[in-house]
Amino acid sequence: MKSIAQRTSIAMCAAVSVSLALVGCSSDSETPETSPVTETADEAVTIKVSIDAGLEPEARENFDARVKAFQTAHENITVEAQEYTWTATTFTADLAGGTLPHVFTIPFTDGRGLIAAKQIADISDLVAELPYADQFNPNVAQAGQAEDGGQWAIPIAAYGQALHYNRTLFTEAGLDPDSPPETWDEVREAARKISEATGETGYATMTSSNTGGWILTTLVNAFGGHTENADATAPTIASDPAVKEALEYLRALRWEDNSMGANFLYDWGSINQDFASGRIGMYVSGGGNYGNLVTQNALNPDDYGVTVLPLQGAQPGTLGGGTLAAVSPKGTPAEQAAAVKWIDFYYLGRFTDEQTATDAAKVAADLDQPVGAPELPLFDQEQFDAYQVWIEPYVNVPLQQMAPYTTKSGEQELIPEPRVATQDVYALLDAVVQAVLTNENADIDALLAQVQGQAESLYSQAD
Repeated sequence: MKSIAQRTSIAMCAAVSVSLALVGCSSDSETPETSPVTETADEAVTIKVSIDAGLEPEARENFDARVKAFQTAHENITVEAQEYTWTATTFTADLAGGTLPHVFTIPFTDGRGLIAAKQIADISDLVAELPYADQFNPNVAQAGQAEDGGQWAIPIAAYGQALHYNRTLFTEAGLDPDSPPETWDEVREAARKISEATGETGYATMTSSNTGGWILTTLVNAFGGHTENADATAPTIASDPAVKEALEYLRALRWEDNSMGANFLYDWGSINQDFASGRIGMYVSGGGNYGNLVTQNALNPDDYGVTVLPLQGAQPGTLGGGTLAAVSPKGTPAEQAAAVKWIDFYYLGRFTDEQTATDAAKVAADLDQPVGAPELPLFDQEQFDAYQVWIEPYVNVPLQQMAPYTTKSGEQELIPEPRVATQDVYALLDAVVQAVLTNENADIDALLAQVQGQAESLYSQAD
């Protein structure tokens, strides 16, 4: 991809969601260097920090080791883990109910809205004291910035979408796993062959919890279209031909080829599980999803392949995304300061400090956790290149199986997610995708016209 992120949102966390196992650990015998974030005197505080639900035992061991190292460096801070995975349907209720941990993750798409509503803490003064505060890629950092440029949320991961595929199913279907599809027609043909030869789903797509709209928008971009106009003042759901083209493509896979299986209510978590279990030949999600598949879904690395999205049309591109770490506004000043220290230490230290990076990579590798999976840099390219050198001795992921993605992703234009009412519009498009996959005679034009009107209302409210 061109840079850390010529895009400004995650969708899911996608939604998504940074695997805690991938952010590394320092060895117990060493006290890591920490950044000079202001603390409130020596006040003892306890903070709750988010941890992905359903981690494999080794990943949880990795996390616990990281907590121990942090507490050694900050004797006045106690860290408690709270299971949390961002989903659109539960996040709003958790936010309103005050049940979120002190540190939690959100998609890029949510950053500005939460900042404008002051629903996350203003940590900009604390972030400004970090030694690398001015080294973030500006295209990434702005997803967590207020209008005055203050950094209210910290970018911790960025990605571009990719086509993930099961190499074992490819082989069983007579396909070459080292030569994955390069066009959408080839994706369709591969999906048909996988379904016919193995009885498994050839190609699956997310459809619920706003992920249907997210992946449909990804396809629209890959087909050369957009779901909003260039200045983000109006949706183009009914007027851009690529939207209908993408839906017609899905309809063909579903009803003409019967290659999409029988589950049409996938969200991010459930599609990951079925893919890791060998029940899906191909699906689209963030290019850095390997870590989640391994740590949360026990993926067999031998099965895994990933490649760039096929691009077609006049101005195609790859939808990009990312994750922000945010702090609860309900915390005391001391708790918020401690929270920023945790974000600095846990999420970002491995990119900015050689000792932390090597310690993190070594411990993760010792626990058989992924080191070296595809990711986009949060800082400038020079810093990212240095990081890659630091971790090279501990890389344990199947790099050759990821080469179709890593060797070509830099050639693809990254497109940011729609900027207005992103999650709300995704939710509207969920229903459209579900209708096309469950009703062979679904009227796509009528469905898009209806969503266009609803989206226009959302855009007018955002003016």
